[in-house]
Amino acid sequence: MTYDLSQAAAKSARNLFMNCGQCVPGDRVLLVHETEADGFYDPQLVHELKRAAQQLDLKVKTHGVRLYRTVRDPDAKLRAKMADADCTVFLARLGDQIRYRTQDACPSQIVCYALDRQMFASAFAGTSYDGFGHLRTLINAAVSNAKVIRVTCPLGTDFQGTTPSFPPTGADTTRKRFPISIGAPIPAKTFAGYVVQSGFLTGTGSHYYVPYACGLTDLLTVRFDGNRITGFTGTARDVEAAKAHYRFVSQSYDIDPYHVHSWHAGIHPGLRYTGFAGTSTERWSGGAFGNPRVLHIHTCGDYPPGEISLNVIDPTVVLDGVAVWQDGWLYPDRIAGGAALLAEYPDMAQLFANPEHDIGLARDGRLRLTDPGHNTVTPRSAPNLQNA
Repeated sequence: MTYDLSQAAAKSARNLFMNCGQCVPGDRVLLVHETEADGFYDPQLVHELKRAAQQLDLKVKTHGVRLYRTVRDPDAKLRAKMADADCTVFLARLGDQIRYRTQDACPSQIVCYALDRQMFASAFAGTSYDGFGHLRTLINAAVSNAKVIRVTCPLGTDFQGTTPSFPPTGADTTRKRFPISIGAPIPAKTFAGYVVQSGFLTGTGSHYYVPYACGLTDLLTVRFDGNRITGFTGTARDVEAAKAHYRFVSQSYDIDPYHVHSWHAGIHPGLRYTGFAGTSTERWSGGAFGNPRVLHIHTCGDYPPGEISLNVIDPTVVLDGVAVWQDGWLYPDRIAGGAALLAEYPDMAQLFANPEHDIGLARDGRLRLTDPGHNTVTPRSAPNLQNA
């Protein structure tokens, strides 16, 4: 899809500040941006948002922060500025790092997951915030009420279980996400089976350790039972590399290496990740997870989001016999209230009918650390509309 960047950015800015942030003209907005020049956030995005906010008659200040590789709460200076603002928007990994922490949290703090101007000026940021808020509630309710849930993928992932009830309404984090692109984490304690991982193991956006990724030469099968990884199967090199990586990360933070906390899949088909995942697994794991083609599992640590993410591409998630996600396509009309929601929000309906497919995969459709043909996107056809 192509967009008029100026018009689309203005639409997205209104969605961010007015719909998500609940701002009104005259409100004070603080934009917290990164000072690191490592390509994670587009350094021009903060200037674009500042101009857009001013056009909405908002009073804007900016504050630069560096990347803290170890999680920490905002310092006193930033906390004071946040307290003085009516709305704070994080264009920085700091916001993502504290998304589950409670200190100084309030509903007016927003973590922006549109990482550059192109992502911001697209349907990812411009499609109705309230519509995706309602969709998240419907999906959470469908998952929470399901008696049997099974997850599979084309590479062979297969795990199954039931879901302990959790509140279907409200956010799963202490700061708002913009855009809303993921449902609540689903506790892993009642699930068992295995995940088939291609390409690499990578972090979760919590701590930024080095090396952040563990490359794989072939497919690695990770078996788990409830909250416990029970074994790895694959090449001898990959199995030993995975074990060493889990040891390294767990010893770095004194955490349980093989704890499996939770999992969830993306819900926003407007998310397009145009870079190659292997160029920066840090950026990929923080930028592509909200597309329905990606399901990820939080492991290594008994807290959300853990420290090592297992990533399933093109998942099928079957709730009581109904494939709500099928081969990476999300079908809201297969859950209670979904068809009515799409009728109420035609911009969402258009997105689900024409989803973005580019999520940073290699030419063969897999996650890879290296692949010279990564810019070639294989067109995808919708799966058979019959429920799995």
